[in-house]
Amino acid sequence: MRTVVDASVSVKWYFPEPGHLAADALLAEAIDGQRELLAPDLIVAEFTNTLWKKIRREECSDDDAEQILDLWEVDRPRLVETAPLARRALELAVRLGQPVHDCLYLAAAIDHEAALVTADVRLARAGRAVLADLLLID
Repeated sequence: MRTVVDASVSVKWYFPEPGHLAADALLAEAIDGQRELLAPDLIVAEFTNTLWKKIRREECSDDDAEQILDLWEVDRPRLVETAPLARRALELAVRLGQPVHDCLYLAAAIDHEAALVTADVRLARAGRAVLADLLLID
């Protein structure tokens, strides 16, 4: 099963945040070959920025963040290019009143005939208008 995950989900693979058990289960399914994880290449910047925020809030050390980034390079979803998703993402953003960067995940799910898993409540609420297979983990 193809599944698009956003940065809010992939961060939970490494931090014991609410929803981390569900996120871990998705990763385990991907490792077992039961699920193909995808994400727009934007996830690289978003994931890395979240690590930076966690360092600034002293939720992890610089060294821990470096190690997590190394692990994520192995675990991360298969990246899909954002440029081909831009037009659809803009249309979705205008229609749904959501930021384009969030709508890139929706566009990826639509274009790749995949489910979308997110921990972003606003994205999940808006996304259900255009994507039936959407799961909110929290």
